[in-house]
Amino acid sequence: MTAQLGTEDRDSHARGFDTLPPARILEVLAAAQVAAARSVEAAIPAIADAASLAAGALASGHRLAYVGAGSSGLMALADCLELPGTYGIGLNEAIVILAGGRDSLVDMLGSGEDDVEAGAADLAASAIGQGDCVIAVSASGSTPYTLAAARAAKARGAAVIGIANNNGAPLLSAADVAVLLKTPPEVVSGSTRMGAATAQKIALNMLSTLMAVHLGHVHDGHMVNVRADNEKLRMRAARIVTDITGISTDTASGLLKESRGSVKHAILLAAGAGDIEAADAALVEAGQNLRRAMSLVAKS
Repeated sequence: MTAQLGTEDRDSHARGFDTLPPARILEVLAAAQVAAARSVEAAIPAIADAASLAAGALASGHRLAYVGAGSSGLMALADCLELPGTYGIGLNEAIVILAGGRDSLVDMLGSGEDDVEAGAADLAASAIGQGDCVIAVSASGSTPYTLAAARAAKARGAAVIGIANNNGAPLLSAADVAVLLKTPPEVVSGSTRMGAATAQKIALNMLSTLMAVHLGHVHDGHMVNVRADNEKLRMRAARIVTDITGISTDTASGLLKESRGSVKHAILLAAGAGDIEAADAALVEAGQNLRRAMSLVAKS
């Protein structure tokens, strides 16, 4: 199937756009962002499959890699960097592979997107392989760097999730799970840092959050595997323990110190686990799912 390059089309409101009053320009831009966000709804079944695939890789001791270039790479980077702090995913468990490498974070030259050899080489250098999962993101779905990395990942035995904004994109056909975010044309034609990137960000938020749910890191809307490494997050961790168990904030803080900051362990101690070792054993038996671990502690 030939890709439909909707990301290069021009929005119907674009003619004369630059002559409009400033407030009207912003109204048009805001409406375009809302329309882009709505495109994610049609992709929910695919995003659910993608989250299950990614969670399965991490749960079995394998790794997750995000791949992208340009604005899509920045959306991938943002999602990946949030995983350790929010859900306790190890820095070595989730990595990001960007066209142009770290240098692209200060000077995002477009030439890196066209480097097919670098895409395959960077994927190989990351040692991603059998059992791992790659999330490849490209607005056009045909970015040479990203497509080469995705194909290299599949050749090495990794599962591939492809996220693109054009129907029929090569990246989608190369993926095990294809997530099509069919966003409308951009008001500024081809500026996929706008609507396309907004939809990508929403889809990635949804994917990684559902992945965390599968991994047992979300309980009643709380991030129970949070890495509490500053005062704000230590206070949040105490509130989480208090909200789930009903104990006082002071008691929760004490249990968090005893558990070396682990929210899950502190909750299990409050729920009746005899010590850290017992709490840890319950989590292992429950596959790190706090709700199941709490049931095990209650029965013991």
